[in-house]
Amino acid sequence: MLQQVQISDLITSKGEKIDQIPLFYEVFGKPLQDAPIVLVNHALTGNSCVCGPNGWWNGLIGRGKCIDTDKYAVVSFNIPGNGYDGKENNLISDYTIFTARDIAAVFAKGLEQLDINNLYAVIGGSVGGGIAWELAALKPNLIDHLIPVATDWKSTDWLKANCLVQEQILLNSNNPVHDARLHAMLIYRSPESFRQKFDRSFNDEKEMHNVESWLFHHGKKLDERFTLSAYKELNYILANIDITEGRGDFNDVAATIESDIHIISVNSDGFFTAAEDEITFQDLKKVKQNVTRKIIDSVHGHDAFLIEFDQLSKLLQDVF
Repeated sequence: MLQQVQISDLITSKGEKIDQIPLFYEVFGKPLQDAPIVLVNHALTGNSCVCGPNGWWNGLIGRGKCIDTDKYAVVSFNIPGNGYDGKENNLISDYTIFTARDIAAVFAKGLEQLDINNLYAVIGGSVGGGIAWELAALKPNLIDHLIPVATDWKSTDWLKANCLVQEQILLNSNNPVHDARLHAMLIYRSPESFRQKFDRSFNDEKEMHNVESWLFHHGKKLDERFTLSAYKELNYILANIDITEGRGDFNDVAATIESDIHIISVNSDGFFTAAEDEITFQDLKKVKQNVTRKIIDSVHGHDAFLIEFDQLSKLLQDVF
């Protein structure tokens, strides 16, 4: 069930003050005060519905699953402006108003309103994982287990470049959400994934290759359920992840984080690359002992964190 709290007197990282902003959330499994709490941060086109019949991560979360809702209280916030409440958020007229750090600050205020002062775990994929990093840097002793999946503590040059292309499509296309999604699917998957799935097959009825039909299908689906304002905002947040901004270098910031950190990479990820995660892991080991790194072996690229549930569950079994 969708619930909400009101966040007051938010000062963004750009110095802008927002008097009131609604924060929508859902809780699954045990009551919040009766069990260890797991915060799940959604990805760019995701939302707070993380499990159940329509849950976007129900291969990982639910009764008897890796994150067992018979054992844990699972809470997930909607990034303000993502539209999952069914309303256009008039407070977010400027899609560049929030960085990932601002969203982490909103989530921190939401946790305070829910009387949550400790999280057993925070897990998030892609931009949700970047927000998890930002929350850990903002509240270094809040989280027992920080689990960034297919993500990093920063937006790399490669990530920013792709987000710029996405932004230009969103600003200039006659069919912006649809067309931006077509481009996005190319960076969420991999060439090998496309080869295995389509193998140059042709759809005679539609008179196009199946890969083309599949891309148009995904563009249409997202256009039907995701607003342009939400896409522009989330894309901007994705391009602006950086836990070191104004704080010093990465090792200085990471050394303050008390959480056990469990990095999960995808070996074929062309968006948040495994190579960048390896650099992060090696840097972390210089200042922390409670760090692990595990890898999802998949041809499916960045989206493997939404596909390879068996592998992800096995990699996280020691935590949950």
